[in-house]
Amino acid sequence: MNPRLAWLYVVGGGLGLGAAAALALEKIAKLRDPAYVPTCSLNPVVSCGSVMDSPQAEAFGFPNPLLGIAAFAVVVTTGVAVLAGFEPPRWFRVAMNVGTAFGVVFVHWLIFASLYDIRALCPYCMVVWVVMLPIFWYTTLDTWPALAPLRRVHSAVPALWYAVIVVLVLFAFWDYWSSLV
Repeated sequence: MNPRLAWLYVVGGGLGLGAAAALALEKIAKLRDPAYVPTCSLNPVVSCGSVMDSPQAEAFGFPNPLLGIAAFAVVVTTGVAVLAGFEPPRWFRVAMNVGTAFGVVFVHWLIFASLYDIRALCPYCMVVWVVMLPIFWYTTLDTWPALAPLRRVHSAVPALWYAVIVVLVLFAFWDYWSSLV
């Protein structure tokens, strides 16, 4: 496994783990006190509370941040192990790719829900959006040798991917953003 991918796992996974943990703590505070306003609820659009109160926030019957804590802990642990000399066998790398594929699909479902159903953005969730894309993309490039030609344009794919998401966010909340100027 590429050492740069291991560093991405440590740093990106650490950011995702931190965001998931922070969101879990906010959820616990909200469960203790239903009147609690999460610290990440800043305005009508940037509102963790709105996202936390939605059905999508518990897609599998429990708060999504718990899934993030478990998954990102695996990502960080894998990165640390690789930096310490662990060379993952093929089955492990394929399993990581399947896991990150599930994660990126789940994140895109949540992006859609945030933009078009919930109509609110959660900053902690957006951190997860940001880190999942390169974790998935670079895991895929590292796992499948047949994709080697794409390594020449490796950074263009996530850059374009981010640009599309930014445009979707701008358009989804255009009325709000334009009212600020």
